[in-house]
Amino acid sequence: MGIRLGVCAALLFCGAAQAGVDQTTLADPADGTNWAAWGRNFDEQRFSPLDQINRDSVDRLGLAWSYELDDVWSVSSQPLAVDGVIYMAVGYSEVYAIDAVSGELLWRYDPEVDPKKMRMAWGIRGLAFWKGRVYVGVQDGRLIAIDAESGKPEWSVLTTKPGDNRYITGAPRVFNDTVLIGHGGADFGYVRGYVTAYDTETGEQRWRWHTVPGNPADGFENAAMEMAAETWTGEWWKFGGGGTAWNAMTYDPEFNRIYIGTGNGSPWNHKLRSPDGGDNLFLCSVVALDADTGEYVWHYQTTPGESWDFNSAMDMVLADLTIDGEPRKAMLHAPKNGFFYVLDREDGALISAEKLGKVTWAEGIDPETGRPIEVPGARYESGEALIWPGSGGVHNWHPMAFSPDTGLTYIPTREMAGYYNDEGREPRNWNLTSEDPMGLKGFYDDIPANAGSSALEAWNPVTQSRAWEVETPGVANGGVIATAGDLVFQGRADGQLKAHDAASGAELWSFDMGVGTQAAPMTFSVGDRQYVAILAGWGGSQMLLGSLGAQHGWIGREHPRRLLVFALDGDAELPDAPPPSRPEPIEGADFVVDAAKAEQGKKIYGRFCVICHGTAAIAGGYAPDLRASSVPMSASAFDAIVQNGALLDRGMPNYPELTPEELEALRHYIRERARHETSAWDQVTTVWNFLVLMVKMEWAKFGW
Repeated sequence: MGIRLGVCAALLFCGAAQAGVDQTTLADPADGTNWAAWGRNFDEQRFSPLDQINRDSVDRLGLAWSYELDDVWSVSSQPLAVDGVIYMAVGYSEVYAIDAVSGELLWRYDPEVDPKKMRMAWGIRGLAFWKGRVYVGVQDGRLIAIDAESGKPEWSVLTTKPGDNRYITGAPRVFNDTVLIGHGGADFGYVRGYVTAYDTETGEQRWRWHTVPGNPADGFENAAMEMAAETWTGEWWKFGGGGTAWNAMTYDPEFNRIYIGTGNGSPWNHKLRSPDGGDNLFLCSVVALDADTGEYVWHYQTTPGESWDFNSAMDMVLADLTIDGEPRKAMLHAPKNGFFYVLDREDGALISAEKLGKVTWAEGIDPETGRPIEVPGARYESGEALIWPGSGGVHNWHPMAFSPDTGLTYIPTREMAGYYNDEGREPRNWNLTSEDPMGLKGFYDDIPANAGSSALEAWNPVTQSRAWEVETPGVANGGVIATAGDLVFQGRADGQLKAHDAASGAELWSFDMGVGTQAAPMTFSVGDRQYVAILAGWGGSQMLLGSLGAQHGWIGREHPRRLLVFALDGDAELPDAPPPSRPEPIEGADFVVDAAKAEQGKKIYGRFCVICHGTAAIAGGYAPDLRASSVPMSASAFDAIVQNGALLDRGMPNYPELTPEELEALRHYIRERARHETSAWDQVTTVWNFLVLMVKMEWAKFGW
């Protein structure tokens, strides 16, 4: 286990004060000194009462200091700040502690994850803090408690099973001396979702709650699973069922409940997973559990019988609202399916739901039943369907914020279609395989270039209407926070950190970070000074979904990954970063592409190359863009590198198992991609193709 220590630069870091982050402090929204949880405190509003930086003073906001993360590939997380120390998890769940005033590294803990055993190369998204310990979910399935002062691990538990499809990217949640963690992995098949609660002091398991039922022949763990099984048909347990809780979990101290946002089915295709229909509880649901026992209390299913990857694993924000003259204990929820929901936290009843963006799969939500009013054909009954939103959702994992001052919710949204086609797939002849992990046919063709866009939206949850909207670049931008200074902060994919007027959306301040980000900012104070911090860098899922980075010119190997910290009158200089760079594919007219070989090469590329060189050969990470490389033009040069390891010292692995015919097929696929005209639709199909190819690669890795 790697720990690197530094000198304590501020007395604020020296020890015991950090034990004060507990049930009382996380339940108190009035103290903005710390940002001690993924959503700042239990309500997950991501609203800070700090107002030193406000709409009048924000033009004085400047860089206080920055910290370069030269050897880290992903920075998608939101840091924590506790008693003058910033804690952040980056890359494969490496944890850093940095003095919040000086920017000096205090310690670094590396859980030493083996990248070759990773299910997915998503970045870790957050940490938890409780009574002097930092809690991190590690991508290989471990949950680790780290002493916040020394950086030394105090206990570690494996929350998954060795060699299974589960992985952790989400932040743990802490409450009642309990730490809760979920996992992802339903897109890989053979995964039955669950959440697990552990004792914060010892790591001993307290309870586990599965999100979908298992094989009835094995008996049910509880009455909730028996009830849920009535909504499934066929032999769903053979596919795992899915329902992973990979992101959103919110603790409610008023009811002593934990709310779980659950994910998609496995496979995605409902008719294959549950051939005689059924709602398939508790997929794509908000589920309330007793926080002490894990016993089921209530649920609300946003997408019954889901068939589109419409996760409900997005934020669940707690707020007290006045609706029709009556005070309501409300939950605000914007899952992937495109609707904004206001639920009653006491019993899960629907208060209201309206379309947040472009939604064509359903006309609306029936206010009596709470069920979507589906549009005929949306379930691709005729073999295919093009619907909005696609599997990326109108709102994804990038956090939203709620301001009790303005009464508005601030949401990073996107508009992008999804193509679904299950041609030739019937329950009687289909089985989950590495070639068809989701029960759907991929799509590689082209459509008009206006396929995707994004925005920052201010939404009124009481009137269920848009207050304002600001267009943002590309299709994927960072999460947001709101402050009592009447500001909304967001980091963007084009490399800009923006501050908007919370009431009007007007841009009040901007800073060029030198690289794009999808991470959410946070704010805190030390002494009498307020700070704003954000991680910036293009890696992780952005690296793999190459076109998302390519459209902004970010190349992971060339552009920085960094922590930036701002304060009023900050005057530090940001280290120079290369300007955006867009590789120019080589035409290579002398190379005659064989279509059959290119098709064969596509499958080989998906198994061996996509993880580094990007889906559809559109690089967005550390590895070069092969479309712009002269190496594939030469058989001898290509063989020397790919088969014989000529560039091992530069991090390029070799694959001696590839035959000469397979190497030749790879070259033809790369040259075919170099001549392909990339459009915005590639951003849509890239998501789908990436998932399929990654699943195939994982199956091959473990011999499945």
